[in-house]
Amino acid sequence: MILELSDLPAQIALNPRQFIGIPIALVGAVFLSLGAQFQHHGVAKVEANTVEASGGLNPRQLLLLLSRPSWVIGTVMLGLAIVLQLVSLGYAPLIVVQPLGAVALVITSIVNARVSKIKLNRRSIIAIVLCVGGVGLFVLVAAFTARETPVTDSDLITILIILGVVLVLFSLGFAFLRHRFKAVIYIVGAGVLYGFVATLAKVVIARALQGDVNWLTILCIIALLAATGLGAYFVQNAYSSGPPDLVIAGLTVIDPLVAVTIGIVVLDEASQAPLWAMISFIVFGVTAIAGVFMLARYHPQAQN
Repeated sequence: MILELSDLPAQIALNPRQFIGIPIALVGAVFLSLGAQFQHHGVAKVEANTVEASGGLNPRQLLLLLSRPSWVIGTVMLGLAIVLQLVSLGYAPLIVVQPLGAVALVITSIVNARVSKIKLNRRSIIAIVLCVGGVGLFVLVAAFTARETPVTDSDLITILIILGVVLVLFSLGFAFLRHRFKAVIYIVGAGVLYGFVATLAKVVIARALQGDVNWLTILCIIALLAATGLGAYFVQNAYSSGPPDLVIAGLTVIDPLVAVTIGIVVLDEASQAPLWAMISFIVFGVTAIAGVFMLARYHPQAQN
């Protein structure tokens, strides 16, 4: 049976704007990949010239990063990646755009293997396939079932409350358990926080364009900055204890899954999705996450 255009869901057949956001997000993924490689190099240089960061990078090491050209270049590239991601969110639903960052994992893995001259082993390659395949299939299902929905004040308050709890838990966890933190823990923390950042950023942009800037919007900006700051610190610590492709694997899988979960549970972006699609979300999401933990365990550069 040939699928006619009229048979596609309304948001696919009648909303070409959704597809404009996809290539923009893909270009952002390229900058994300290259930025991660440069930042990782900068962190490694700083650690080589200072005392090893056993409990997280200290303030002096963070300041020294600003003097490393590679780290600064990487930061600029990551900034461009964020801008492109935000632009893409203006065209397509969060549930479609956010997972496309997984493309950065493939690019980062290839670039890092050439730069470090360390060949990925078979299990690492399988892990990467699980990450990219899981997220890719997730996007495919989402593209045919997702829909844009307005974010109400009630929805926004719910998101802010959840983020507040998450910020407190991660802050306390880092304060008391930082000496036990490994790369995968930092990656999970950053991924969760950035998932909220993407959601809040889209809300803030939409409200600013509509001229709806009130106390709730300002609170969103404050929460967004707090989550971005803590997430960025976690990312730099992840670079100090793990390879860049592991860091990107975590961010491009956990980040979109958190954002998508918010979209499904709070923003109701998948309310019209059939049962098979909801089951697919779970299966493909678990597959992608399993790939992250598998990569953390078997990557040749991962520290146990």
